[in-house]
Amino acid sequence: QVQVVESGGGLVQPGGSLSLSCAASVTRFSIYTMGWYRQAPGKERELVAKITSGGKITYADSVKGRFTISRDNDKRAVSLQMNSLNPEDTADYFCNAKWAQWDYWGQGTQVTVSS
Repeated sequence: QVQVVESGGGLVQPGGSLSLSCAASVTRFSIYTMGWYRQAPGKERELVAKITSGGKITYADSVKGRFTISRDNDKRAVSLQMNSLNPEDTADYFCNAKWAQWDYWGQGTQVTVSS
């Protein structure tokens, strides 16, 4: 059974930083596109950042220049470094592993940006 597990959420003040991590127990991790999505209360889930098997990275416009996604295929992990956080970044953050018809989600980790 595939498991996708996020960690690293929490409470941070505006302007602060957090790093999220995700471990995915998929076989052939390296071929998966790994992504981070978020869902704020009352809003739809949205893409934050994703990285393909070839290393192509896509960021949402709202996080460009502040967030950095990276992957470690040996550890079957993907990370999201979040800097200059603001209250609009408050949301549940979800890790996603996708390849062909295989699409796996974690349970999410909460990020709250507040003073």
